[in-house]
Amino acid sequence: MKTSYLIETTRDDHRIAWLAALAITIHIAESALPSPLPGVKPGLANVITIVTLILFGWRMAIWVNLLRVLAGSLLMGTFLSPTFMLSLSGALASSLVLILLSQLPGRGCSAIGYSVAAAMTHTMAQFWVAYWLFIQHKGLFYLLPVFMTAAFLFGIVSGVITLAILSNHKFRLLSWTIQDCDTPNHLD
Repeated sequence: MKTSYLIETTRDDHRIAWLAALAITIHIAESALPSPLPGVKPGLANVITIVTLILFGWRMAIWVNLLRVLAGSLLMGTFLSPTFMLSLSGALASSLVLILLSQLPGRGCSAIGYSVAAAMTHTMAQFWVAYWLFIQHKGLFYLLPVFMTAAFLFGIVSGVITLAILSNHKFRLLSWTIQDCDTPNHLD
């Protein structure tokens, strides 16, 4: 006897899945890149979060951001490790800042403003969690200017990449295609 289950999905579910998969792929690829300093990464997966924020709103951007951290840690084998704790704290803090900035009157921030704010908040949250949970030494504070400078610069780079993606006609076509994916999935 074969039992079937019907799982109803929405257009937003499809968007989140597509965008989270893209962010996870970038996150994993980026982890393979060599780093000039331990703990300093460009954060290119955050480009997808900012694009999602601008095109589809903060609720969907938060889903993409948190799914990236969770699925990325599961795929890389770092789930519930110190690396996961740092990544999750940065994602939660940057998500909160993105929510607040997106509520500003008018159109919120620019892509570069969102990216810089998210990168710097992400780095600051990771720094404080590292200090409180793992390395309670005053010498750690000497590294904070280096990490914040890197976050600022990588935030600008991510913002410029985000602007390039948003201005690309092919990406706009992809986002419309994602919007039109609302066929339900059937699992047998």
